Amino acid sequence: MLDSWRFAVGTLTAIPVRMPRSADRDVTGPAMVLAPLAVVPLGLLVALVCLGGRELGLAPLGVAITAVGALALGSRAFHLDGLADTADGLTASYERERSLAVMRTGDVGPAGAASLVLVLGVQAAAIAALLQHDHGPWLAGILVVVSRGAVAITCMRGVPGARTEGLGATYVGAVHPAVTILVWLLLTAAATAGFVLVDEGWWRGPLAAAAAIVVVALVVHRALRRIGGVTGDVFGACIELSLAALLLAAT
Repeated sequence: MLDSWRFAVGTLTAIPVRMPRSADRDVTGPAMVLAPLAVVPLGLLVALVCLGGRELGLAPLGVAITAVGALALGSRAFHLDGLADTADGLTASYERERSLAVMRTGDVGPAGAASLVLVLGVQAAAIAALLQHDHGPWLAGILVVVSRGAVAITCMRGVPGARTEGLGATYVGAVHPAVTILVWLLLTAAATAGFVLVDEGWWRGPLAAAAAIVVVALVVHRALRRIGGVTGDVFGACIELSLAALLLAAT
């Protein structure tokens, strides 16, 4: 379990940790389940940036953009890279191998650039709206944590990998569907608690979680049709899109 924790923290955050002794399924599967807990420091970072900016009387949108930037630094922009590569790959060609080749290059094309602007724009604008609530910054931080539950879906058993090599291949299919359901039940409860904290209806928690699940499911479905499975880039894209969906639903 300690190796799984190190794998989760080292993969999903920029927090320095010792390398796990292995990256087999016994380590990576639990690591993906622990992903939301591993990013609690990042959720706290977003909340504190939002709180500090608001107390200083700074422009809400500027504070929100700063919070999104801090989150990107806290994850080494790892998921943003996946978002851009996925957008470029899925729009590059109708040929599977061509799409996978584009996703490997790491260069950012028009689709990748547009996806970054749009998704980060939605995240920042939504956080700016949440700052109007007394406890809005804490809700934003909670939703950052909830968004990492996306990997419990992308790594679910039965979802094939598009490649046999690469980082993503080490944890494709590593999470049992029953565990994925349990993870999202717990995350939905966390989101619900966040909405209650800001004096909003409890039902908005399940609604926001459902929005995130639908978005992730659509991306996975598209990846299955276009490239035959998921990759590490698709995981990153799903995390960023999940966060955007959660934050937007929260407004």
